[in-house]
Amino acid sequence: MGLTESVLILGGSGQAGAGAARLLRRWHPGLPLTVAGRDPGRARRVAGELGGATAVTVDLARSDLGLPDGQRYSAVVAAVWDDQLHGLRYAQRHKVPYLSLSSGLTDIGPEVVASAQRATAAPVLMASHWCAGTLVLAVLDLAREFGRVDAVRADAVLDESDTGGPAGIADLERWGSVTTAGLERRDGRFTWVDGPDAEVAVATSDGRVLTGRGVPILDVPSIGLATGASDVRFAFAVGESAGRRRGAGPSIEIRIDIEGVGPGGEPLRRTRRLVHPEGQRPLTALGIALGVERLLGLRGDTVPAGLHTPEALIDPAYAGERLAEIGAGYVDVPVAVG
Repeated sequence: MGLTESVLILGGSGQAGAGAARLLRRWHPGLPLTVAGRDPGRARRVAGELGGATAVTVDLARSDLGLPDGQRYSAVVAAVWDDQLHGLRYAQRHKVPYLSLSSGLTDIGPEVVASAQRATAAPVLMASHWCAGTLVLAVLDLAREFGRVDAVRADAVLDESDTGGPAGIADLERWGSVTTAGLERRDGRFTWVDGPDAEVAVATSDGRVLTGRGVPILDVPSIGLATGASDVRFAFAVGESAGRRRGAGPSIEIRIDIEGVGPGGEPLRRTRRLVHPEGQRPLTALGIALGVERLLGLRGDTVPAGLHTPEALIDPAYAGERLAEIGAGYVDVPVAVG
């Protein structure tokens, strides 16, 4: 695919969309980008900062998104909730790739059906995972050391001032209003847990313990099915991050615990904490940018039409390199013995 047509980023002036656009500009300076939003002033400001980008006003309530007839794009990115799926249908009509990250496990039904109805129209990347799939890719990168993975537990600490812009806050509120249950994999079965069973003690890097909860998120089936682990859990807690307690900005930390056996059959366990001093925004932006790069064929083979998840398309080792590039890092966590 050539680079003459622009990537349309719905919600491109928001935190996640703008961050992804900056990464794409850095990686591929010649890639045309279109920042789409409801506020034309904000969209123009972000486009101006990117350089060589355009800004448009969109209306997600319209099937044509309010865009001029004859306008062509190379891909459509829904960095906001595409609640009427007009962005997806627009991409399918024009036979261009589509990426979404706000549906969540509770909202993916209509998106899956819409993708299946026109499965041959365009590739659809469903990236409604934690940080747009970055956590799943990090787990798979770390799991390369294992001969067999039996269990994966991931616990994230999200700073209460780092829940994202208005769109991100709305996503969290919507998911929470649908169900308080979380999804886990236990003994190979995907299981809903609620009430006290969904509560998890989440330890922070500075020694505090926060109360977190298992949540209904795509990371659990993605990690379980990609690694073969029979036990998978993801939980997160909202509170004051270690970075803000030190007087810096809100940080994010995700503890990843993997158990299994090594290549030689010996028992193996690794516990690491993935951290970024600037919070969740850089990780989410990275997940989007990796997905767009792959969908456009700027890295890897051409992506076929149909429904895809991040781990099905993106090389975890490459994602690990990009994580280090944006300032994320791993910290080993001592594991108590006995």
